[in-house]
Amino acid sequence: MRYITTVMNRVILASFFLASVARCYNYDEVLRLSLMFYEAQRSGHLPANNRIPWRSDSATSDKGQNGEDLSGGYYDAGDFVKFGFTMASTTTILAWGYLSYKDAYEEVNEWENALGSIRWAAEYFIKCHVSDYEFYGQVGDFSLDQGFWGRPEDMNMSRPSYKIDKNRPGSDLAGETSAALSAVSIVFTKIDANFSASCLSHAKQLYLFATQYRGLYHDAIKGAAQYYESTDYGDELTWAAAWLYKATKESQYLEDAEYMYMKYRLKERPNEFYYNKKVAGVQALLAELTNQSEYTEAIQNFCDYNLYVQKKTPKGLLYIEKSGTLCHAANIVFLCLQAADIGIMSTQYREFAKEQIHYILGDGGQSFVVGFGKNYPLQPHHAASSCMDRPAPCDWEAYRSTKPNPQVLYGALVSGPDENDNYKDLREEYIYNEVTLDYNAGFQSAVAGLKHLELQADRNKGLLNTDNGVLFNGNWTDPSAATSNSTDA
Repeated sequence: MRYITTVMNRVILASFFLASVARCYNYDEVLRLSLMFYEAQRSGHLPANNRIPWRSDSATSDKGQNGEDLSGGYYDAGDFVKFGFTMASTTTILAWGYLSYKDAYEEVNEWENALGSIRWAAEYFIKCHVSDYEFYGQVGDFSLDQGFWGRPEDMNMSRPSYKIDKNRPGSDLAGETSAALSAVSIVFTKIDANFSASCLSHAKQLYLFATQYRGLYHDAIKGAAQYYESTDYGDELTWAAAWLYKATKESQYLEDAEYMYMKYRLKERPNEFYYNKKVAGVQALLAELTNQSEYTEAIQNFCDYNLYVQKKTPKGLLYIEKSGTLCHAANIVFLCLQAADIGIMSTQYREFAKEQIHYILGDGGQSFVVGFGKNYPLQPHHAASSCMDRPAPCDWEAYRSTKPNPQVLYGALVSGPDENDNYKDLREEYIYNEVTLDYNAGFQSAVAGLKHLELQADRNKGLLNTDNGVLFNGNWTDPSAATSNSTDA
């Protein structure tokens, strides 16, 4: 029976691969380009292997209120503020994808660049954690930043820094950063033990900070409320505890996660998964860690709702809201790929993920990834890429230009279309053409998941023809397709 099950699983993967042949996209190229987008967003002293020729050192004098070195990290979007909350959320999702789909990055020779992307963020978070109960969550003032259009290398405005501490806590920010550092620590366990241990140490202390001093970070960092408001912290606390358990296997963290899961009523089905709403991610992670029905059923309810009930555009894109349309869809299918990996509705969720990602890559007639495909966005809302090569000046004339951005912001995922698949490739239309760190995270990780499945299908396709004489049976059908509640694993 075990042998038959193994063969059936290989057939399912081979079938997934064959079904993808009709419309093929180069996942290798998408992964490479997405990582280049993150490199284009780097702040501080750039490394010697910088692959973005129009970027150089910037904001190298970013400092804390007592002169602490806060250089490094990532600019959030087309502007030059460093928002810790979304940077941490981005890092957690990227690291989760690296843990799940390492083979995808290795196959496309991007594993070292992938490691560099999360290390860049983690080293910045460690700098920001200046004492046990003190963490800098933002550098730059958005109101000042919005008065400048140009290159980060040419910035001359004041860049104040903002922090949380015992008197002005931020459980959501500290909790999300703890989760990010826990995830990074796992990735680096066998690669750089000292760095991994440092990440884990800071993750533990930030978790203590988050649980002992409760509050919403935007009450301490006032400017953040306008752009990245946090509506609760129970999901981040549970998320942080679950990631610490995954990193340490210390039972206390799992007990904390399960207690808070009930306390904050996280078993209810959410409608989305993004920087402000981690509930579905908590459900998926606890399902993976425990295999308990309470969590597996919760994440299945979430994915089933989005697959079968949630609103979609006429061309089939999952539609949550206009801001970050594509990000929402990609984040959801990344979680559903995680559910599929532990045997929940594997065939259906993987096909769902492929449909959504392929829409983003061009199935609807438009690529939404800058530099990828034949019809990609030419005017992303991004100041630095709108500038000509130095020493040409760059100011608001570049913003108003009707020409394509002179610098191609390779790999950036734009916000995307409206509920009727309408899209405007105009720089000033940020609701369609904004780019941000968190937009790319779930998308990149979902693409890595599809590449991972492609690699598995390739391997299993060969095994089907050689393993003890068993041949691929083209008439075999997946029995899970007969019922919406069955599993493949």
